[in-house]
Order: sequence, then structure tokens, then C-alpha cells
Amino acid sequence: MAMPGLIKVMERAARKAGSRLRRDFGEIEHLQVSRKGPADFVSKADQRAERTLYDELLHARPDWGFVLEEAGVIEGDPNSPRWIIDPLDGTSNFLHGIPHFAISIAVQEPKLGGGGWGDVVAAVIYQPTTDETFWAEKSRGSWLHDGRLRVSSRSNLSDSLIATGIPFQGHGDFSEWSRIFGAIGPNVAGIRRYGAASLDLAWLAAGRFDGFWESGLNDWDTAAGCLIVREAGGFVSDFRGRSQPIHSKQVLAANDTLHSRLHKLLAGALK
Repeated sequence: MAMPGLIKVMERAARKAGSRLRRDFGEIEHLQVSRKGPADFVSKADQRAERTLYDELLHARPDWGFVLEEAGVIEGDPNSPRWIIDPLDGTSNFLHGIPHFAISIAVQEPKLGGGGWGDVVAAVIYQPTTDETFWAEKSRGSWLHDGRLRVSSRSNLSDSLIATGIPFQGHGDFSEWSRIFGAIGPNVAGIRRYGAASLDLAWLAAGRFDGFWESGLNDWDTAAGCLIVREAGGFVSDFRGRSQPIHSKQVLAANDTLHSRLHKLLAGALK
């Protein structure tokens, strides 16, 4: 399927920012041995990518607002959609020279009649190091370039590979995560933690992972990924099984059968 116009706008912006991130990533190995370390450099790379995305998308849709990881909320026309952007998901990977990071862009519409925000209607997740563009439009399916994506059809947990995010210094609830891991781990074929939630969700949509859970994320981490999973036939909810346009504080995603089975384990662990 040919990319719709809005997705082309998003992908063009992501590719422009991604090409700069690739160049910056190539510098990381030279900085690893410096006394100061590459942390400041990576922070600037993140900010440069965000600025590129902001400039490109503002030019394309001047009246739309933004939710940005670095710059925060920038209001636009309240009757127009807004962009939700993570310019560099997988910062720690980038910092350590691990080629697994992505740019995430979502479009969220205002609720009819005003008063808040409604559905996410378009999404792009671009992985610069593999040059893969995962995208979706509401009611039009999920795609990797021009190939249709479907979540895996596995129904047995014992055959399933599950992705997660692990709490780390100052972030997340170790006790909650440990209880969930203790319930799910013994029942599945494997658990992976790759360090970029947007790509975990994109890979779930592509059938590379069979399920995913994490908590304590932000809207920019998951807005695009939630739509891409849903449009690939998957289910996305919070830990109580409730569905919202964007899940960030709690995310559980899988195909319908595995979602039900994972949710049962997860809910039991948190009683």
C-alpha cells in the first residue's frame, strides 16, 4: 500500500532527523573513552533531533500543537490535531553505542466538542540504524514500508516471546515488576528487554514479539506504538484491562488470546 499523505509528511521528518542521529551515533564510539563521557553529546543529539522534527512538522501543519519530550507542550489551534513526539527512544542504548533506538511520531485528534484529546489517528516509528519505517493510520491497518503487519497468531504462552521494560535508577516500581515477572516468566518461552518501548510495540505489531508489558512510561513513548499494535490486530490495555487511546503509565499488549492469558497472570500477581 502506498503511504498516505500525512504519513509521508511524518516519515520525511523522521528520516531527516534520523539521518542526523545516525551521524551522531557514529561519533559515540570516539567519545566513550573521554573523561567527560558522551552523555552531554547524546543530550544535544536528542535536542537536535527534536528541533528537526519540530521545524519540519510545523512547516507542514502550521496550526497543529506539539507534545515534545524535551520542550514540553506547545499549544496549537485547539480544533486541530497535535503531534506527540519522542525524538530518541532508547537514549541509553544510543549512549552506550548499541544500535537499537527509534524516532516516534503520533497524531492525536481533539475530542469532538472540545475538552481534551481523543484518538491517535496516525503513527510512524522509524528505526534509523535498520532504515525501517513502521506506520499506521486509524482503520487502515499497520505497515512496514509497503508490507501489511499482523500480530503473531500464537495462542500458547509456552511458545511466546514477551518484551518488557525493567525499572532502573530512579524510575519504575521494582516490587510491582518483580511480581509480574515472577508470574509471567515461568510460563513463557522467553522475556526480552531491549530498551526502547516504541520498538517493542512496533516489533509486537510485526509478530517479532508476542506480548509486551511495562509501566511508568510517557505518552511520547507509546502513542505511536499503541496505534500500530491495534491496527495490526492486537489488543492494548492497562493492567486492569481497560482500553484508552494512549497507554503510558501501564501497558499490556498482545493478540487477543495471549492478552487474556497474560492479563490473568498479571492481575493475579498484583492482587
